[in-house]
Amino acid sequence: MHDIKWIREEPNGLINALVRRGTDASEAQALVEGLIALDETRRSGIVRLEELQARRNAASKEIGAAKKAGENDRAEALMAEVGALKTDIPALEEQVKAAEAELHNRLAAIPNVPLDVVPEGKDEHDNVEIALVGQKIGFPFVPKQHFEIGEGLGQMDFEAAAKLSGARFVVLKNKLARLERAIGQFFIDTHTEEHGYMEVAPPVLVKDEAMFGTAQLPKFREDQFRAGEEFWLIPTAEVPLTNLVAQSILSEEELPLRFTALTPCFRAEAGSAGRDTRGMIRQHQFNKVELVSITTPEQSADEHERMLACAQAVLKKLGLHFRVVTLCTGDMGFASAKTYDIEVWLPGQNAFREISSCSTCTDFQARRMNARYRPAGAKAPRYLHTLNGSGVAVGRAMVAILENYQNEDGSVTVPDVLVPYMGGLTRIEKN
Repeated sequence: MHDIKWIREEPNGLINALVRRGTDASEAQALVEGLIALDETRRSGIVRLEELQARRNAASKEIGAAKKAGENDRAEALMAEVGALKTDIPALEEQVKAAEAELHNRLAAIPNVPLDVVPEGKDEHDNVEIALVGQKIGFPFVPKQHFEIGEGLGQMDFEAAAKLSGARFVVLKNKLARLERAIGQFFIDTHTEEHGYMEVAPPVLVKDEAMFGTAQLPKFREDQFRAGEEFWLIPTAEVPLTNLVAQSILSEEELPLRFTALTPCFRAEAGSAGRDTRGMIRQHQFNKVELVSITTPEQSADEHERMLACAQAVLKKLGLHFRVVTLCTGDMGFASAKTYDIEVWLPGQNAFREISSCSTCTDFQARRMNARYRPAGAKAPRYLHTLNGSGVAVGRAMVAILENYQNEDGSVTVPDVLVPYMGGLTRIEKN
């Protein structure tokens, strides 16, 4: 959410940001000019409303004085004036409310401003690789994709899931079910015990306000799952974790706050028809460990780098080969000001695939949820900065483990760090 005062004072700032994100320059200028004109209508309406209210109050007092002075004609004229104002004021109040609502809706549909350091580009082809960790495994056989491995083990069942729920679901059985649980537990333990995040067990049903605060609503309504009239299923634990500070004023001494949660996540994948239809890459339901940081503006850049390092750490412990890319302006998420993606190597697909996305949202989400802090010694509160990242997606980590730790006989070696979580099991074999 953007500050209309900033837009009034620096309209070119938003115009340039929209152009960097791919909006046509003339469209961006028209959008900003429309915002400013609407805000002027709202502001002039407020001024006029205050004038009418002041006049109504003054005229009401004058009525009594006129009656005392025996000025009956003047008193009647004043009463007629007050009567007219009582009609005009509510009508003007409705006009102001309508202008405020329209301005709010328009502002809510505008994405965050990319930081100056974000590379410009149109899509994922313009993202910039900044790190390459580990090496590809040289298999003495043709590596299989994860679903071929899982189905070969007899422990990954898409047909059973389809009977229960339809496409983009999976039933994991036996040791693969335990492996999924082990991965999530390993991630959450590492982030709490080694990286200083506070574990949270949040609700997975949230209200409209929470989804608006983290910017899933209104723009991405079709990508979400509705649960009745009142709730949404969370697409990521970013939603409840970030909203823990909604409508709050924190003290600077409390910051930074670092939260983590292992939760199921639910996504409609409305815009991904025909993509990754086989396997576990793009599911309607999946588990993920989320990292959220709440900081001051001065801390947020360093906190972003720290969060990225934490997400990388669990992949390094798993011995996985991955790369880190900075997303370009055309590939960034709606609420993000800067995003790093971690892409893990999948030998069965012969490709890197995203397994984590770490973003700083600056004060964009904080403004939507009115989350602030009071700097030490200051009277006026400031908006917080919020950051979120995957630490990491459990299902995609399983995909990476199956493909990178597969053996020629169809079995899968359990990574060393997961052996204790697997009860000492070192190899997953066919049922």
